[in-house]
Amino acid sequence: MALHKGTGDDRRLSVGPFLGTADPLGTMELSPPLHRLADGPVPADTAYQLIHDELLLDGNARLNLATFVTTSMEEQATRLMTECLDKNMIDKDEYPQTAELERRCVSILAHLWHAPDPDAAVGCSTTGSSEACMLAGLALKRRWMRRNAHRYAAGARPNLVMGINVQVCWDKFCTFWEVEARTAPMDGERFHLGPEQAAELCDENTIGVVGVLGSTFDGSYEPVAEICAALDDLQRRTGLDVPVHVDGASGGMVAPFLDEDLAWDFRLPRVASINTSGHKYGLVYPGVGWALWRDHEALPEELVFKVNYLGGEMPTFALNFSRPGAEVVAQYYTFLRLGRAGFRAVQGACRQVAGYLAGEIAELGGFRLLTRGDELPVFAFTTTDEVPFDVFDVSRRLRERGWQVPAYTFPANREDLAVLRVVCRNGFSRDLADLLLGDLERLLPELRRQPVPLKDLGVPTRTAFHH
Repeated sequence: MALHKGTGDDRRLSVGPFLGTADPLGTMELSPPLHRLADGPVPADTAYQLIHDELLLDGNARLNLATFVTTSMEEQATRLMTECLDKNMIDKDEYPQTAELERRCVSILAHLWHAPDPDAAVGCSTTGSSEACMLAGLALKRRWMRRNAHRYAAGARPNLVMGINVQVCWDKFCTFWEVEARTAPMDGERFHLGPEQAAELCDENTIGVVGVLGSTFDGSYEPVAEICAALDDLQRRTGLDVPVHVDGASGGMVAPFLDEDLAWDFRLPRVASINTSGHKYGLVYPGVGWALWRDHEALPEELVFKVNYLGGEMPTFALNFSRPGAEVVAQYYTFLRLGRAGFRAVQGACRQVAGYLAGEIAELGGFRLLTRGDELPVFAFTTTDEVPFDVFDVSRRLRERGWQVPAYTFPANREDLAVLRVVCRNGFSRDLADLLLGDLERLLPELRRQPVPLKDLGVPTRTAFHH
């Protein structure tokens, strides 16, 4: 979340004569300040209209191909969320049925992710995958501290191994909880963590390895099973027993339905914990995430707090305290509404659109695909060397038509590579894909007439990269 500074700006909102309910002249006397509280109240309808009009300048969520976050839900889900906005998730005693729905969601995910004993798996809802990753990282660090108490007390510094493509929340975790971030750089056409790199970076201070099921850079799955196999071999050779956390922010709600034979979850004994974003391919409005651990041993008891629940104690593990129960209720609605077949249909449709759109863009000429949307329904592509425009020019021109297609440069070792990325979510239909293609085709002749990319003429590039 961005940090905001205060301002001495004394501008005011302009209130038109017809925003008032009865007295146009009286309403015109209103002029509430922008950056400080007014001396008195503003009528509710007036306040609504003022804010509503400003928000017209926001982008159209349905045309936002940058975000992974759900932008549309059924009317019934929205109604349930509205009914639950005032319910505080932390108050288990006051809202026991909301707590029960959370417990059911954890159980559903434990079965979906093949926990050896779903009844023994433990988990919780969060505000999103970022919080879930923090919790998983804390559990990894505490387990390592238990095993290395004397060395930690003597100054040994724990580290976490991951690819440089991880979401920024992992950098935050390492900074906030004083863990060394050991990141494997990209190399050539390898854009994420590989098994060899994972094993090579581990030592006696490694608290765990993060495998990403669905990189935000290009939509590809990291080879979790191969990473686990490399760590199995490392343990045979050195005795180091390094657990794996799977960041399934997006893929954790795609692979179970479209890649059922793919081993990435608790079927792999080395996987200790998994997170996912309910508000991404879990098909729920922001913000809800989920964190699950294989069993009680994977989640140190000292991190779990007890709250009163129906006259007894209920274990909780979260960084946040008060938050609405609406998103958890909406997640249970989605599970109940769709079932396995429904999720398979929705995610399959997204993947079909991604594959279709990637293939059509490749046929246009001037572009090279990095991925094709055949893992996450997400693909990345770049421009070829012979065209006089770059990805930033394409992104800028598409935005003129309302399309938000992010353009960005890859990190260490591949800073030379800049790409466009398209996220195909539920609601982005084949018809919308054809409209995007049509706009792109109309823009290409103009782009081809440029002498050079605009950045070479001194025009600043506008980087847009949304996790």
